[in-house]
Amino acid sequence: MNFIESIQEKARSNYQTIVLAEGTEERTVSAAAVIHQKKIARLILLGDEAEVQGAAKKQGADIAGITVVNPEKSPSFDAYAKTFYEMRKAKGMTEDGAVKQMKDPLYFGAMLVKQGEAVGMVAGARNATSNVLRAALTIIRTAPGISSVSGAFVIISPKKELGDSGIFVFADCAVTPNPTAEQVADFAYISAQTAKKLAGIDPRVAMLSFSTKGSASHELVDKMVTATKLVKENHPELEVDGELQLDAAVVPSVGLQKAPGSAVAGKANVLIFPDLQSGNIGYKLVQRFGDAEAIGPILQGMAKPVNDLSRGCSVEDIVNMAAITSCQS
Repeated sequence: MNFIESIQEKARSNYQTIVLAEGTEERTVSAAAVIHQKKIARLILLGDEAEVQGAAKKQGADIAGITVVNPEKSPSFDAYAKTFYEMRKAKGMTEDGAVKQMKDPLYFGAMLVKQGEAVGMVAGARNATSNVLRAALTIIRTAPGISSVSGAFVIISPKKELGDSGIFVFADCAVTPNPTAEQVADFAYISAQTAKKLAGIDPRVAMLSFSTKGSASHELVDKMVTATKLVKENHPELEVDGELQLDAAVVPSVGLQKAPGSAVAGKANVLIFPDLQSGNIGYKLVQRFGDAEAIGPILQGMAKPVNDLSRGCSVEDIVNMAAITSCQS
């Protein structure tokens, strides 16, 4: 059983309710039919009922048995708008503004999750990442003790001698351009949880840099040294080490030479990058040049799971992300 098959099986055994906020989008309704048929999750599709049914008919997707909700016609609409107003009035939200905002499926979907009607939401086939994140952060917010959201990828490399039989978690590859040391420390902790919960691996976390154990001196190195110290102080149960160069983190012989005595060097399976540029470039390098499979981005750090899709996503991507979202709950 490969990683995706394992995730789908976990989702089936958990069988939670997931919101697909873009219910009139054609790939989304096609994915909904697959999710329903495979019993990966219960679904709430958001959108005008006639438009959702029209998109399904056009795609030949059987969505019989799937709940379709038009936010504006929902019995919960007024209560959700009032709740949203109360949440945001201190920041200048008006009652009319709350009603207008709640008509947006991204915000209504986030409120369904906030209110416990669903365990998570998936969107982004039609909406930009910034819009999906804004709705999620406004309503659901980050988990207690987590300062920032990050985006992780599960990397499945053909090089089975590396990581955990070729499996890695990379972060942050999708959200925060230039994180502070405190944010990087948060990314390390939450990525370790992703490794355990989703990938089923015992995390060994490497805090990456262009330096290993003081081989170079620079403020960029200092950030990763500080982040490593914070993780060790706040989460002493984690196996984490840094700062480490990539080769020292994943190649046993190099790790032994550059960081002797480290429990992580040469054996890392969770790689934490110093900034978004290096993380985004890094995952694409191993994907395109190393023939690795990159699954994500998986949003981490939300109080309840919300995941963003690429606007170029496939039906399969949506199915898989719904399964991942269910397993995050």
